[in-house]
Amino acid sequence: MSQRKPFSHEISRTAKLAAPLVAGHMATGMVGLVDSLIAGRHSTATLASVSVGSAMFWLPMLIPLGTLMALPPKVSELDGAGRAGHIAPLFRQALWLALGLGLLMWLLVTLLPLAMAPFGITESIHPGATAFLHGIRWGVPALTVYLAMRYLCDGLHFSLPTMVFGIGGLLVLAPLGYAMAFGRWGFAELGAGGLGLASALMFWLQMLAFALYLAFAKRFAPLGLFARFEWPRWVLQRELLKTGLPIGVTVAMEGSLFIVTALLIGRLGEVPAAAHQIAINISSLCFMIPFGIAEATTVRVGNALGRQSRADIYRAAFAGLVLVLLTQLFSGTLMVLGNQAITALYTRDAAVAALAASLLLYAAVFQFPDGIQVLSNGALRGLQDTRVPMFLAAFAYWGIGMSLGATLGLGLGWGPPGMWLGLIAGLGVAATLLAWRFAWSARRILPG
Repeated sequence: MSQRKPFSHEISRTAKLAAPLVAGHMATGMVGLVDSLIAGRHSTATLASVSVGSAMFWLPMLIPLGTLMALPPKVSELDGAGRAGHIAPLFRQALWLALGLGLLMWLLVTLLPLAMAPFGITESIHPGATAFLHGIRWGVPALTVYLAMRYLCDGLHFSLPTMVFGIGGLLVLAPLGYAMAFGRWGFAELGAGGLGLASALMFWLQMLAFALYLAFAKRFAPLGLFARFEWPRWVLQRELLKTGLPIGVTVAMEGSLFIVTALLIGRLGEVPAAAHQIAINISSLCFMIPFGIAEATTVRVGNALGRQSRADIYRAAFAGLVLVLLTQLFSGTLMVLGNQAITALYTRDAAVAALAASLLLYAAVFQFPDGIQVLSNGALRGLQDTRVPMFLAAFAYWGIGMSLGATLGLGLGWGPPGMWLGLIAGLGVAATLLAWRFAWSARRILPG
């Protein structure tokens, strides 16, 4: 029946599911934007500290973020197969997994400042980056549990809470981060450390609000999400980890390509670090659009897999691709035409603004390969094909992207532009390999 509907229907379904996800991810991405805008107004040193601190924070956090992405395709497949009664037990095990990952990441983030000196980060950046990390670490367990609750809703084709709680968190962070960084409204002036603490408090408020919503919303009452208490069950934990850990590694491979690039540029001094932070901040914000579409595609492909319809799997993936190409065209055009106006929002430092504006031109180039590779990864998650894509991502992001970027940027002395050329190459190879893998995997899972 679904095959006789026009293709525009699939695009519409994907767009409606993706729109709140995109809005929610944009709100999440704007956490970094708000932090950077406040830090840049505070001082160039604070902006550089937040740049390095944010990079070091999100580097390990990509593992639990990606691992918990196993939940949406599994929930969507259960929903598509008419097995809704299995969703609540799976969700309760995901909460245990999220809590465990959060506590592990808290410990790791606590120890991260010890890595700054061996990594060669400019010494003047150390105190501010350390203060940021020691502040934001207190929100890590709340963030991982929040992600599990969000992914449950996404898997049920109900992405509105992602948008509402994402925007709500942003409305808390902006005034609180400003007050704690600059010392307003009775707070002490804490600079980068204040921004870290404000982010941690925001994570807790988001998690508590989401938990109350799931517990009392009529929409989720039939599922019985909190109807009973369950201790961790290794069978379901192993099922989540089997699918989720390769996703976590894949997400970490891509994200760490950008994060390690930021850390390497941090070795060049405050101006390159601050300029890179501006450019990568805008790029990351724009990335939230294809990332949201990719998550919607994961759900649509997973639902089609539950119905055992290969035609609908292809339709879901192609609808996501059409949407991604359109959005990436918009993002790239914005970066080319508005690069100088964008950088003026962040800093009054002429040297930082000039370098950041030039880096945005490089960011515009990789919009298409970046969109295609994240969409392909999302479609593969819908098929629960995660192990081989992990190795393909490792080769593309690090074997090509990082090695070329480090050679050009540091070895040949091209600086930040050389590092960004490496990013473009890595994403291009990833887009090609992952798109091929999806086409092969769809034929293998449902032959004929």
